Amino acid sequence: MSVPIQATPEIVWRSIGPVLVLAGAAALTLLWGAFARRIRRERFAILTLAALGGAGFLTFDLARADREIVGMQGMVAVDGVALFTNLVLLLAAGLTVLASFDYLSARRIHRFEFYPLLLLATAGMVLLASAANLILLFIALEVLSLSLYVLVGLARADGGAQEASMKYFLLGAFSSAILLYGIALAYGATGETSISAIADAVAGGTADLDLLWPAVALVAVGFAFKVGAVPFHMWTPDVYQGAPTTVTGFMAAATKAAAFAALLRVFLVSFGSLQFDWRPALWLIAIVTMLLGSVVAIVQTDVKRLLAYSSIAHAGFVLIGVVAADRQGLAGSLFYLLVYALMTIGAFALVAATFARGSERLDVGAWAGLGRGSPVVAGAMTLFLVSMAGLPPTAGFMAKFFVFKAAVEAGETWLVLAGVAASVIAAFFYLRLIVAMWMQEPEPSMEPVTVGMPAGVALAVTGLATLALGVYPQALMDLARTAAVFTG
Repeated sequence: MSVPIQATPEIVWRSIGPVLVLAGAAALTLLWGAFARRIRRERFAILTLAALGGAGFLTFDLARADREIVGMQGMVAVDGVALFTNLVLLLAAGLTVLASFDYLSARRIHRFEFYPLLLLATAGMVLLASAANLILLFIALEVLSLSLYVLVGLARADGGAQEASMKYFLLGAFSSAILLYGIALAYGATGETSISAIADAVAGGTADLDLLWPAVALVAVGFAFKVGAVPFHMWTPDVYQGAPTTVTGFMAAATKAAAFAALLRVFLVSFGSLQFDWRPALWLIAIVTMLLGSVVAIVQTDVKRLLAYSSIAHAGFVLIGVVAADRQGLAGSLFYLLVYALMTIGAFALVAATFARGSERLDVGAWAGLGRGSPVVAGAMTLFLVSMAGLPPTAGFMAKFFVFKAAVEAGETWLVLAGVAASVIAAFFYLRLIVAMWMQEPEPSMEPVTVGMPAGVALAVTGLATLALGVYPQALMDLARTAAVFTG
């Protein structure tokens, strides 16, 4: 009896080169830390930055290719959206390493596990942004989620961090189950898990609509949890408050970028022919997310919770680009995600820099008079807050302008008006913190805030980029328009 010879599957290793570098470096740092007699954390930080740099180099090399690549038997798509998002993710991870070095040491939670976990989370995010198959999408989502569950609880002696980690784990598992059920229904409706094959089945009329509509709804719920959109946002303020501050910044910036990249691919490709049916639902979610995030942030007295509700509102602004459902909306969303990553990591890095005597300045009142004792720190925080509020001449203003412009051109004028109203409301709580820093008297015991060199580099990069992209955004926006294509 002869055994049929199976053809060897074609694997385009270049397509997953950045992921292999990140995962390999994560394994190396984990083994190194486990067997090393003496752990020098600066070496782990350097190795992590080198791995991120190597992954960035491979990403640029992929971007120089003459054609788009679909590798791993159609599981991975290396297109403009994936490459642009990967650069955002790698930049966010690198800035997080710089911002975390002194902060974790000051809090006495600078364990070597931080670096492999950060690399594994970034690898999962990079794979998520490139996933052209719903099975790989779910696997990538779980890789990044499991790493983040542990990073949130990195401070073992902090009850708030452990509570945040447990909440994130339980609610994350619940949302993953919903997403997986949606994927199963999509497979039942079309007989496919490939994103492009599902699109063909839906457009060709061969999909079972009785199963497809619940699949679309459940997949939307799973993604809404990951991006922190209302009404699936309740975990965000508690987890952001309890996690180590620089980990919070990384979660807020990178997780949102990766999840939105996957959401855009699934809804604009797989369910693209159904956009006139799902756009009204996302339209409503975007409005409620922007308004609720902005309104609830007004009453927050904790800076991290304030920024958490701010991140919820920003998820609504990115959804405006998704609702536009065209190339301009896609480009605007990509531009927004990069700008949001810069100003969010910068703001949380400044909050982390205030750590002294066993605690951070988390109460808004604790920032009163900071401009007198630490004018550079207060000035940088003012820049990030003004950018988050969407005021010129900052990158935040241009990010909102581009998504609003795309929505108007797509006929979503009312959605833009809701976004403008939410921006006006949000300006209040941003300005409240700015007023506290510059116009209120400081406490007599207030000490100046000192920023170490690694965190200073991260703040310099984020601050200069936030200002530069507000003054001259066109080059990056042209790049985002060029990148706004899907393949696979």
